[in-house]
Amino acid sequence: MRNVQLFNSDWLYVADQAALGADDGQFTPVTLPHTNRLFSHRSVDNLDYQFVSTYRKYLDWTPGEAEEKVFLDFDGVMLAATVYANGVLVGEHLGGFTPFSIDLTDALQPGSNAITVYVDSRERTDVPPYGHLVDYLTFGGIYRDVHLRVVPPCHIDNVFVRAQDVLTEPRLSLDVRLSQPAADLRMTASLLTADDEAIASTKGNVSGQTTTLTFHQLPPVDLWTPERPVLHTVEISLYRGDKLLDRTASRFGFRAAEFRADGGFYLNGQRLKLFGLDRHQTFPYIGAAAPARLQRQDADILKHELGCNVVRTSHYPQSPHFLNRCDEIGLLVFEEIPGWQHIGDEAWQSVSLDELRAMIERDRNHPSVILWGVRINESRDDDDFYARTNALSHELDPTRPTGGVRNFLGSSFLEDVYTYNDFSNTMLEPTEQPHLITEFAGHMFPTKAWDNEERLVDHALLHARVQNLQMGNDRVVGAIGWAAFDYNTHIEFGSGDRICHHGVMDIFRLPKWAGRFYESQQSPADRVVLHAATHWTMGDRSVGGVGTLTVFSNCDEIEVFVGDQRIGRYLPNRTDFPHLLHPPFSVDGLDAYNAWGQDKFYDLLLVGYVEGREVAQQRIASSRLPRCLALTADASTLVADGADMTRLVLRITDEFENPVPYSVQAVTLEINGDADLIGENPFAMVGGQGALYLKARHQPGPVTITARAGGLPAASTTVGLLPLDA
Repeated sequence: MRNVQLFNSDWLYVADQAALGADDGQFTPVTLPHTNRLFSHRSVDNLDYQFVSTYRKYLDWTPGEAEEKVFLDFDGVMLAATVYANGVLVGEHLGGFTPFSIDLTDALQPGSNAITVYVDSRERTDVPPYGHLVDYLTFGGIYRDVHLRVVPPCHIDNVFVRAQDVLTEPRLSLDVRLSQPAADLRMTASLLTADDEAIASTKGNVSGQTTTLTFHQLPPVDLWTPERPVLHTVEISLYRGDKLLDRTASRFGFRAAEFRADGGFYLNGQRLKLFGLDRHQTFPYIGAAAPARLQRQDADILKHELGCNVVRTSHYPQSPHFLNRCDEIGLLVFEEIPGWQHIGDEAWQSVSLDELRAMIERDRNHPSVILWGVRINESRDDDDFYARTNALSHELDPTRPTGGVRNFLGSSFLEDVYTYNDFSNTMLEPTEQPHLITEFAGHMFPTKAWDNEERLVDHALLHARVQNLQMGNDRVVGAIGWAAFDYNTHIEFGSGDRICHHGVMDIFRLPKWAGRFYESQQSPADRVVLHAATHWTMGDRSVGGVGTLTVFSNCDEIEVFVGDQRIGRYLPNRTDFPHLLHPPFSVDGLDAYNAWGQDKFYDLLLVGYVEGREVAQQRIASSRLPRCLALTADASTLVADGADMTRLVLRITDEFENPVPYSVQAVTLEINGDADLIGENPFAMVGGQGALYLKARHQPGPVTITARAGGLPAASTTVGLLPLDA
């Protein structure tokens, strides 16, 4: 019978290629996910993670009475892995973004078994995405989860759930692949609701290696939608006679997603404009080695904070935890194969096809995934290679279309959906196919969170203009902006700190004003947004003064005051942004207001109204002096498993909780409890905000973090560490 356990704890690590028999004293205890080294959040040198490291773990093994197979399932190792058990080579894998399994069975012995993993994190030209320049970093290590899986020799290897005709008379079939061909077995399957209520079942005899089970009659089922992402589960059991051999489950959703020739995307028969951002999987300090909580939080930020309905996993398959959360909250996903502009030789292409297969077989049951990216991002035409990637995708998943992200028009179009990085930012170039913009803005307008006011405003309005254009163009399926978050990159790209400041949020997932624009496109019923795009000073714009004030809000109207003076009541700027659901506000009544020559510079007050009712206020202090040091933890509790983490957000603000952008104090943090601070301490505040991480150790109990900065009252917060089995 199947037994799967998380295999993340009690590893040993050394940043070197240690001999198989090396003494354990050379190693340091670690818990997965693990980065092969920690970094500062900026000025990361990619050479610093390019080495071969060694991971070791001991597995106590007692053979069962029945014959068993023992596997290690790796969710991701960057960039290549070689695995030994008791000194015997048991497997190798090339590629850092897709899962792989290693069969330990024949190398195991009763008692303690030494598992050794050599992780090659060098940027090898024989492994995608490398071979040429790449605009992102592939931080090293066993950076995703590992599981120990014990199964019978003939077991369920993969399940493909196909829900069809969901808008008329829903049908459900399961393609169940076994680890080996069999003919003397039978299967049963049950359809479960989110509350684990069985509502349908089916059964069938096994014939060969893949068997299709069909549910011949289904009761009424709830559809999966972005607003109400109802999930179902199929549970499949494998029998020999009456003896249960194996059982597994797959989660999915009933939904119909299609890109039509009229240029629209339709979900469950309803046209839906795609509105989203691209996401890199990396984080400050820890590279890509983020635990489940942080992976899931990124999905929440995209959906609930930034108001997106789609995300592109640029430029590789991403964490199962991230995709699971997308399923749960109704965030659509365009997922693509690893790569960036370069296509390698035949051996390189073979690795790429392997990664495409692994991506689709892992993720084709996710209802959030609506499109497979089968072309290396921004690569040249290669009809032979891309004919193979398209054919493989359609073979593995005939229910979803393919897309191929290109950055030039006129390229060979072999996919189902025309996906295009349009850095003209105009959308004037027509295409005959359904046309999804997969990048815009980005490197055309890099913007730091601490840039001058005019650049921050222009950056936000650039995103607003492009999204407005796509909303008004029936031939455009949608637009996905580059990018959600700033990210570390190679020296050939990015700014002087080796960060691509292309995000609408900074590297800590804290919003720039472009992020405030995305926030403002949500319904006020979900969240009221009211944010003035100004530092509210007299010297931050050319020529001085405030000029036209841009306000991002989903309110119907806003009222503006300077001190006690009412400037006016304003409607959204539908003249310049006629297609946005919630256009920005352009407040021009401040042109005449100038503090120069007056007795005092007054506070700014915004009041937001929905259906005539006051729903929000924002007040910005005229002094712009640092008055408060704020420290907040995203999570109030962590699990004491040695891996769980939460973000600690630091802000130096005025008296009304607005970050003071020119505050550059150093903040020192102290910790009391069984946890670690991950990040720079002291932390140099730039732009009035920043973040570190709190990482749990193994002892339950409270952890108190205190932050101090010169001249400001100290701030503190407490996070509880819960027992692992709580």
